Amino acid sequence: MQALTPTLFPCYAPADRDTARRIAAFLDRGADVRVFLEEGELRPGEDLAAKAREALTADVVLVLFSRSSLPPRWPRAEWEAPLVTEPAEAGVRIAFVRCDDCVPPRVLAPMFEAKRPRDIKRWFRNSPEGNVPPADLAVDVEVLGLDIADRAGVETVHSTGLASAFADAFRGDFDAVIRVPALPTLAAAAGDATLQLGLRLGGELAANLERLHAFCTERRLLVILEGEPRGELVFGGRTSTLICTEPGPCAPGPLRDAQRLLFGAPSVWSAVCAAARQGRRQALDQGRLAECHELMERWRGLAEERDDLGVLDEAAREIVWILESWGRTDEAALVERRRALSCDEQIPLF
Repeated sequence: MQALTPTLFPCYAPADRDTARRIAAFLDRGADVRVFLEEGELRPGEDLAAKAREALTADVVLVLFSRSSLPPRWPRAEWEAPLVTEPAEAGVRIAFVRCDDCVPPRVLAPMFEAKRPRDIKRWFRNSPEGNVPPADLAVDVEVLGLDIADRAGVETVHSTGLASAFADAFRGDFDAVIRVPALPTLAAAAGDATLQLGLRLGGELAANLERLHAFCTERRLLVILEGEPRGELVFGGRTSTLICTEPGPCAPGPLRDAQRLLFGAPSVWSAVCAAARQGRRQALDQGRLAECHELMERWRGLAEERDDLGVLDEAAREIVWILESWGRTDEAALVERRRALSCDEQIPLF
């Protein structure tokens, strides 16, 4: 993720102010950018060449060509340096936008049409070309693009095929695409999203959700939530959310297998215990303490139902450690006392 917000300087005639404002607003909704909109308007007696030189203080320059901004005759010697040579020497990216039926110099590239701001946004973001959606989904994919790719928003679909086609077509419009499968608990879903974002959140669920919100609202992300909607994972801000009510395939793994077996239909107890231990190991390795705590609480409850003191002892010890790491020492002491009364071997008296 970029640490600093890139700056963009549009160069335009006063008559093209509305066009420049629309492009700036579109980029603000769909890209992380600071636009010097007012500074970019041509002052009386100023031309595009002079304004382009002024714009070299920004990271990116957009030159808007129109009948109002282009001079009747514009020799190459007058525009080549400020529009081509000097930006290249300064390491400033520059692009050109045609606002009407004017005829700008053909050699200037890239050249965009003002009525296609998405092309400008993708150039600005250095976005790769997305995959062309299947013909039967093309219209629905484009509608989703208007609703949640060109701006932040929330939409719901009922087909994993449509959700996947949209993500493939518009992946370049986002900093990252996060797919959260239909997992049995909120902690599991939040932990899965956290891992995909490259974060390591070892706190309790509420604290982790708060940090996730702070992280995601400031970034242009696409979060695809599968299965039942989880409002806690609709982050808002700059992030778009696509809720897909049809669950897609969930890749296997130790932690996911443990969550499925412990929170799903009854299964062979030995298999549940083996999965719980493997899931615990992965959760701890990844610093996912909220999920580990949830797993151990569930495992302890199932062990109590079966009067399995060995598992009860094992799960309780893990719970005590996690609670102490969170600073919940009083609660940890109660769990430890209960564990000791139930599990510790008593020395026989003779």
